[in-house]
Amino acid sequence: MTARAALGAALALAYPAVVYLGLARGDARAAALALLAALLVTAGPRLRAAGPAPAGALALPLAGGALAAGCAATGDGRLLLALPVLINGLLLVGFLASLRGESVVERLARLLEPDLPAERAAYCRRVTWVWCAFFALNGGLAAALALLAPLAWWALWTGLLSYVAMGLLFAGEVVVRRRRFPDAPGLRETLALRRRSLA
Repeated sequence: MTARAALGAALALAYPAVVYLGLARGDARAAALALLAALLVTAGPRLRAAGPAPAGALALPLAGGALAAGCAATGDGRLLLALPVLINGLLLVGFLASLRGESVVERLARLLEPDLPAERAAYCRRVTWVWCAFFALNGGLAAALALLAPLAWWALWTGLLSYVAMGLLFAGEVVVRRRRFPDAPGLRETLALRRRSLA
C-alpha cells in the first residue's frame, strides 16, 4: 500500500470521529473544512492527473468533497452524516451493475484463478448478491442512525461496528468458500490480492 493510499484509508477510518467531534462541539463548518483539506491531500493528485480516471475512482472523493463543501457553506452538519449512506449506495450500484456481466467478485477471483471454473463463477455471483444486501443494510442503518439516533450511535456504527461487520462477512465468505471448494484460494491469498489492489 502506498503512503497516499494509507493516508486515504486513515481518513476513511477517522471520518466518523472527526464529524462527531465537530458536531458535538457545535462546529460543523470546522469539521467540514478539515475534511476538505484531507480530501485535497489524498485525492487531489488524482483529480489533477492527466488522462481518464478509472470508472468510479473519483466518485467517492468528489461526493465527499461536495458534501463537505455544502456543510462548510451552510453550516448544516447533517450533510456530513450523509457520506456513509452515499458510499454504501455507490458500492451497491456498482456491485449490482456488475451482475449484468462479470460480477465484481468474479473479476477479483479471476485475478487469483484466471481459469475460474463455471461452478465457482456462479458462486461468485451469489457472493456479489450477498455484498449487495450488506451495502443496502449498512447504508440503511447509517441513514436511520443519522436521522433518528444520538450522534454517538452514528459515530460508533460508521466508525467501528460497520467495519467489524464487514470483516466478519469477508472472513465468513472465505471459510464458506474453502469448505465448498477445498482447493480455492484461502484467506492469505485473498488478503494478499486485496493489498495489491490498494497499492
